[in-house]
Amino acid sequence: MITTANVKNGVNVDQLVETIGAVQQNPELAKFEFRSKNDWIEGGHCVSNIKSFYGVGQEDTSRQETFSMECDHPNVLLGKDKAATPPEVVLHALGSCLTAAMTYHAAANGIDIESAESTLEGGVDLHGFLGLKPEIRKGFDGIKVVLKVKSDASTEQLENLAKFSPVFDMITNPTPVSIEIIK
Repeated sequence: MITTANVKNGVNVDQLVETIGAVQQNPELAKFEFRSKNDWIEGGHCVSNIKSFYGVGQEDTSRQETFSMECDHPNVLLGKDKAATPPEVVLHALGSCLTAAMTYHAAANGIDIESAESTLEGGVDLHGFLGLKPEIRKGFDGIKVVLKVKSDASTEQLENLAKFSPVFDMITNPTPVSIEIIK
């Protein structure tokens, strides 16, 4: 007997439902730890390598390759413009995660999405980063996301689904970060 997968928006809905059921039965399966190792090259140029992670109750060994990402700064910010800036990578992560959250949750709710694209903008005032005005944030003073979606779902439905994004949560709610310097 030949069966076809129940796929909606590129998501295997049957596997998604199975995953939800497994997490409901064993909440420990929901615990994940993602990791990144970052190496400084020079100036603002860094390279991060990502491979291992913990999830579904065990150390994952399924990844065959290491993912590498670089960050740098444009010449005007004293970099060599070899890669996107760290704030631009944050915008990439947010746009990607909002879109994925929306499409996964739409699939789980039987909603078709034909296409989605987003533009993101975040403003930064260097007075904060340079330490010239301590009252000005060092990071984004706000982020504007325009998500253009072709779907029969309402705008409100799509926005609510997108807000399941973990990166959206990380950015909109304070996330504790500890820094340990080892010499």
